[in-house]
Amino acid sequence: MLIESGLALPLAGLVAGVAMGYVARRHHFCTLSALERRWYAGDDNGVRAWGLAILVAIFLTQALVLAGLFDPSQSFYLTPSFGWTGAVLGGLAFGFGMALVGTCGFGALVRLGGGSLGGLVVVIVLGLAALATQRGIIALGRVAIVDSQAVDLTRMGSPDQSLGSLISAVTGREVSAIVTLVVVASLAAWVFRSAAFRNDRGKVTAGIAIGAAVAFGWVATSFIAARSFAPVQIESASFVVPPGDVILQLIAVTGALPDYGAGLVLGVVLGAAAAAVRRHDVRWEACDDARELSRHLAGAVLMGVGGVFALGCTIGQGISAASLLTISAPIALVSIAVGARLGLAFILEGSIRHAFLRIERGPAE
Repeated sequence: MLIESGLALPLAGLVAGVAMGYVARRHHFCTLSALERRWYAGDDNGVRAWGLAILVAIFLTQALVLAGLFDPSQSFYLTPSFGWTGAVLGGLAFGFGMALVGTCGFGALVRLGGGSLGGLVVVIVLGLAALATQRGIIALGRVAIVDSQAVDLTRMGSPDQSLGSLISAVTGREVSAIVTLVVVASLAAWVFRSAAFRNDRGKVTAGIAIGAAVAFGWVATSFIAARSFAPVQIESASFVVPPGDVILQLIAVTGALPDYGAGLVLGVVLGAAAAAVRRHDVRWEACDDARELSRHLAGAVLMGVGGVFALGCTIGQGISAASLLTISAPIALVSIAVGARLGLAFILEGSIRHAFLRIERGPAE
């Protein structure tokens, strides 16, 4: 009955979003903060928490695939058309925008839950920029830059852009399972090599919870799709287009009920708000001056446009796509990190040329 009513999708997203928002606010799970502390303070715990989230998402998602509960071929991340220009250029734009704002789209929602009006501005502008890039006038540039330059991987004998399929096509042997095991083992070895991280229960909890929420998205949307008479997009967590979809639902009669992504966006805000209230950490905040507001506006536009170009954000490509072992995920993640480094150098050091200079770091272990 719930599935037939069309409410199952947004409710499932709401559940996952509340968990993600609460954990992220409670344990300070933030991409830019993790990178900044790694580069400027020698603290790897935040980056390792992201690595753990990816590890858990890969492990649980691949387990769902083996159990027959999720067909990864239904995800748009695994299309055989690989838009490498979007992954690189979009990632760079998203990372630079993230540095200007001080967080990513997911982080802006978490901030909004704690009372940040700056976060509200970022979410609105990011959502509108994403819509313009996906369906509006900027979409013309996206088609020319990304879609027309995409590589057709079927010419290489690969049915999709997963790492396992590509290596299997090149070697002529089915090695997808071996590739998955190697990736999981290598990532686990790196994540848990640090004693400081192993003892940081908050970061470990956050990594596990965020990774599990991504896997939940795949199985929830797959379950509903198999039982719904209406078409359902198989998806997991992403925070680029969904904020725009929420805006559309609020201002126009679209003829469609909110989807999983819309529920996820609202859930993150509610979960973050619950964590902030519990810790007496609710503070109504706005931008300090026009200069900070302009950075927020510019950064939000770059994240909205870049996120659509790259087909995802730090969560969408960084964890959701990574859980499927796509080749786009590491390329987009590296590009986002490079863009963030350029942005931080511009803001904190006065010039992006400082991004190419060596950063003195303390011990990471």
